[in-house]
Amino acid sequence: MKTTIYIDGFNLYYGCIKDTAYRWLNLAEMCRLLLPKDEIQRIKYFTAEVKARPNDPYKPVRQQIYWRALRTIPNLEIIKGSFLSHDVIMALSPPAKGYTKVIKTEEKGSDVNLATHLLVDAFHNDFELAVVVSNDSDLLAPIQVVTREFCKPVGLLNPHKNTSVTLQPHVLFVKRIRQGVLAHSLFPETMTDSKGRFKKPASW
Repeated sequence: MKTTIYIDGFNLYYGCIKDTAYRWLNLAEMCRLLLPKDEIQRIKYFTAEVKARPNDPYKPVRQQIYWRALRTIPNLEIIKGSFLSHDVIMALSPPAKGYTKVIKTEEKGSDVNLATHLLVDAFHNDFELAVVVSNDSDLLAPIQVVTREFCKPVGLLNPHKNTSVTLQPHVLFVKRIRQGVLAHSLFPETMTDSKGRFKKPASW
C-alpha cells in the first residue's frame, strides 16, 4: 500500500530513544523494517529546535547534525514546531517542604502540525495507508476523522512499552518499536551530503 509516515519526534525520542545508543536513528530504515510490505512514499517528521542549557550547551549542535543526517533521506520532510520556556513555582517532593522556582520547557505545535498534515493528506487522497509514530492520545480525533470520514486506514508504531487504550480501538494495527529494530536502523558513523562529510556526535 502507498503509505505516508507521520512521526511525533518527541514522543519517539522520550518513548524509546532517550539515554540509549539509538539516537543516531535512520527513520527510513526503521520504518522499512517495521513495514516491509508497504510502499513508503513519504515520511513527515514533526519536531522543534531545542535550546542550549547551562549543563548542555551543545544540545542544539547535536540536533542540527542529526537533522543533517535525516535530510539525506530523499522522501523525508522535517516539520518544525517550537519550544516555550517560562518560570513556574512548583512544590518540593516530600519529605522536603516548601516551593521552588524552576524553568519549565514545553514543546508546542508538533501534535497540531501532525494532526493537520494527516487530515489534509487524507482529504487530498495522498495515501492508501497512514502510519502514526506516537502513543499520544491527543491524536485520537484526527485519527477518527481519517478512518471514519475519509475511510482511510491508520496504523500505529508505538515507541512506548504500553499502547494507549484510547488509540488502540481506532487503528488498523499497532506495532511496538523494539530495541532490535532500533539497533538495525542506525546511520553510518560518517556520512556525506552536498556540503561534505560529517560524523555522528561524539557523545552518542
